[in-house]
Amino acid sequence: MSPSAKYVRLDLNSPEFQQSWVELEADDAERVRAALKKILKLTWQDIHKDKGLHWEKIQSIQPPTDVDALYTFRLSKSARAVGYRHGNYLRVLLVTADHDGAYGKK
Repeated sequence: MSPSAKYVRLDLNSPEFQQSWVELEADDAERVRAALKKILKLTWQDIHKDKGLHWEKIQSIQPPTDVDALYTFRLSKSARAVGYRHGNYLRVLLVTADHDGAYGKK
């Protein structure tokens, strides 16, 4: 295993994520960037234990057929993200300042 393989890698290519990130207020967008930078320094074991990220399986949304489960995690006090694990990648699908929006509730 290469040294970088043990750390989580990020996939931020979802158009929904990109659109939702750029629509955040500047301060929130910067806090999200800092949290993503932090995630790059973590292993999957760290992600699951990190109390600041508050990693949770989403029960209220059925994941796509090729995805085991969707998860939500905190990126700042006001922003949460939705994503899933694909191998060593965290594929981030959406970031929202609306807490309930991360769980599919409106």
